[in-house]
Parts: sequence; C-alpha cells; structure tokens
Amino acid sequence: MTQKNPALQLFRDILADVRDPDFVWQVLALAGCLSAAWLIERWWRARHEEGAGRLRDAGSRLAFPLCAMLLVGAARLALDNFIHVNLLKLAMPLLGSLALVRAVVFVLRQAFPRATWLTTWERIIATLVWGWLALYITDLLPHVIDAMEQVDFVLGKQSVNLWVILHGLLTVSLTVIVALWIAGIIEARLMRVQTLDSSVRMVAVRVAKALLTVAAIVTSLSLAGIDMTAFSVFTGALGVGLGIGLQKIASNYVSGFIILLDRSIRLGNVVQVGADSGQVTQITTRYTVLKNPGGTEFLVPNEALIANVVQNQTYSDNRLRLATTVGVAYDTDLELAMQLMTEAAASQSRVLADPQPRVLLTMFGDSSISLELGFWIADPEEGKGNVTSDVNLAIWRAFRKNGIQIPFPQREVRVLNPKVAEVAPGIPSAGA
Repeated sequence: MTQKNPALQLFRDILADVRDPDFVWQVLALAGCLSAAWLIERWWRARHEEGAGRLRDAGSRLAFPLCAMLLVGAARLALDNFIHVNLLKLAMPLLGSLALVRAVVFVLRQAFPRATWLTTWERIIATLVWGWLALYITDLLPHVIDAMEQVDFVLGKQSVNLWVILHGLLTVSLTVIVALWIAGIIEARLMRVQTLDSSVRMVAVRVAKALLTVAAIVTSLSLAGIDMTAFSVFTGALGVGLGIGLQKIASNYVSGFIILLDRSIRLGNVVQVGADSGQVTQITTRYTVLKNPGGTEFLVPNEALIANVVQNQTYSDNRLRLATTVGVAYDTDLELAMQLMTEAAASQSRVLADPQPRVLLTMFGDSSISLELGFWIADPEEGKGNVTSDVNLAIWRAFRKNGIQIPFPQREVRVLNPKVAEVAPGIPSAGA
C-alpha cells in the first residue's frame, strides 16, 4: 500500500474544509490571531520607542511572527476538539519562516550596520527561505537533496557533491554572520570603555573580528563534513602569493597594527605627512584618513606613516602655537602696537590665556618694522586658518582705531644729472 504524502493530504483537507460551513471559524480564528499579534507589535514599538536600539529593532521585527505563532498554536489546541484546524496547521510553518527571515536579516543588520545592500539581500533571503519551505511542505525536499547528491566533484583527494558544497556555503555564511554579530557586540562594548586608549580598543576589535571569523570558517567547514586537509594546497599557494605578490598590502596591514599598538598616531591627532596634513579621522588596515579643515580627505598608506617623517602636532599635547606677522611704520609707538596686538589675540575665545600671547620684534625692514604675534590654541582640529584670520582682523581694527599705519613699500627716485634728463627727450626726434 502506497504511503500517503502528508503535504498533499494537508492540501486536500484544506480544500475539503473550504466546502464546510465551519471553515469560516478557521478564517476568523486566524484573522483574530494575526490582528492580536499586530496590536502586540504596535504596543511593543510604542513602549520601546526610546529604548535600546538593538532591543527595539529585534522586538519590532520578531514580535509579530512569534506572537502570531503562539496565538495560532493556542487557537489550534483550543479548536481541535470542535472543528477542523487544517488552515491553522498550514499557518504555523509560514509564520515560522517569516520569523526566521526577520531574525536572519536582524543579525545581518547588526553585523553590517553600514551596509546598503541588505535591502536586496533581504528579498533574496526571504525567497530562499520560502522556497525551502515550499519544497518541505510539498515533500519534494528529499528528492531535491538526492538529486544534488548525485552531482560529484573531486577536491584534492576528497570527493564532494553539490549538496555538501551548498550545505557548506550555507553553514559558513551563517556562522560567519553570527561571528561578525558577536564581534559587533564586542566592538560596541569596547568603544564605551573610556579607560582604554582608542588605539588599544581598535586593535582589540580587529583581533576579535579576525579570530572569530577564522574560527567560524573552520568550525562551519568541519560541521559540513569537509576535510580541511583538502585545502592544504590552496592555503600553501595563498601563503606564497601573500609573500611575493602582496608585499605592499601585507606591509600596510602590519604597519596599521604597529601604529595602533605604539600609539604614535591616534584618532584626533593633527599630523602632516609631506604636503598632506589634517586630522586623523580613521585608521584602517591599509590606510589612514586625514581630513583638513577644508573638508578634503587624504588616504595615506600606513607604510608611509612608518617609513617617513611624520609631523604630529598633537602627539603629547593638544596645544599648538600659531603666529602672524605685521609690519608697522618706523614712527609707530611700538609698545602701543605690541599691546594692541596682544589684546587682539587675547580677545579671541579659542586663544589660550596660558601661555599668554606674546609679540616679538623680528626684523627692521626697508619700509617697516616686523612684529610677530605668537599665540596658543588647544583645538587645532577645529582649524588654524580661521582663528588666525580672526586675530588679524582684530589687529587691523585696533590699529585703525588708534591711528597706527601698516606701511607699504615706497621708492624715492633721485635724478643725479638734470642736463642729461633735459636732452634725453629730444633724442628720438633728432634721430628722426
């Protein structure tokens, strides 16, 4: 006697229930469960609107399918003794697949918070999960697996089939996603620890991500039944390639860890490498990002920061000295001019009172006396040209108010032989 297919039998039972007047009670029970789950989801979102981000996102995504599954299961148990519940039996796996899809997407968003491709992947994941569910409900999944197992491949000394490869890829993807999610949680907690230096925190985060990713890949391949010795040739070739062809990448990678460990360059430092200068906003495994006050960002390879001379203006102290030079006339009251320049610098909010601004007489020029005003700021990352411009403008206003002139170069021409000067204009006409 041929064994009945449970999936086909469930569809036949649902079609039979449609012609039964009691089928409307199954529809009403399912609609009531879905409506109650929707109200619970709305209540959850309203209550946790200002709560923690992860808890709010997880609850808003999983509240509806999980509550709907619980309510449908309770309704199925309550109505089983009175009417047929075949529609509720079909709704259970559908709601379970919806919860699985939302949970996987939530984990992906936590592992890759800045990823913009999750919208497309969310549809792909939903399609794969629902396709698997359709095969499972129609009892075709075992036949599909048997067909994929017939497609064999030889990898090294091991023979694998298409099902093992797909199963391995799925296992690796899930374990890596979970590992990156855990790494994201570790990163969030480490970044909140203010007692640790920012460079140490970044090193700990990168080491944790690397170790968790490697452990996830090795574990998932073992769970999928793939012998790791089959990859010995591949890993050996990869090591040779890294040693020969990827020397610069490896050098930048190691240099990045050296920079983070010795803390010679940290986030927020104002540095200059050659002609490029700016504030350090990011240190990656390959390059360091410098952003100048104008908004331009420079991507400097980490190797250049190790091999070249780097001017770190905020290495041990954030205070930075700036200077501006002004020329005054020789008949100027220098003491008054120096006092006005000092007061102009002190009137700016970003200029420090200690060390206090100071004016130095630097040079006696051809037409002016050069005075250099030096002052200190504690926030060079906010820009140097803007505060220097404000100080210069304050000096110009103070000089104008007190009648102090800023001279411009003048030349006095003396004619030593007036007779030659009188004859010279007539020379061209005489030659004509």
